[in-house]
Amino acid sequence: MEFTAVHSNIVVADLDRSIAFYEKAFGMKVVRQVEREEMGFRLVFMESKMGGHRLEITWHKDVGAYFPEENEERLGFIPHIGFVPDDFKAALKDHKEMGIVCLESPQRGVYFVKDPDGHWMEVVPRERAF
Repeated sequence: MEFTAVHSNIVVADLDRSIAFYEKAFGMKVVRQVEREEMGFRLVFMESKMGGHRLEITWHKDVGAYFPEENEERLGFIPHIGFVPDDFKAALKDHKEMGIVCLESPQRGVYFVKDPDGHWMEVVPRERAF
């Protein structure tokens, strides 16, 4: 089984300030934006000119600064690194057998695992990766 890392996620207190920082500091550009006013969040995907891996920046009106244990699962905005397997169903089966699936979201078509240090990893089918 082979995987491709496709994006990393961070939660921020001020989305516009963060976008400006990544544009200036790393030459990244916004390549996709999602606004869900009714759900109280905004996110952007940023990418460098070289491409290949995106940074997903999430802002949620009820979070402010990020506090991992308090907000992660309650709000459903889990800072994570995203991986795309070559076979999503087989990957889910393997990860369940390993006992590392922590959160499965069939309605979104993704699931999450934690690494040994507690960092979240999202596994997503290629067609839903971006």
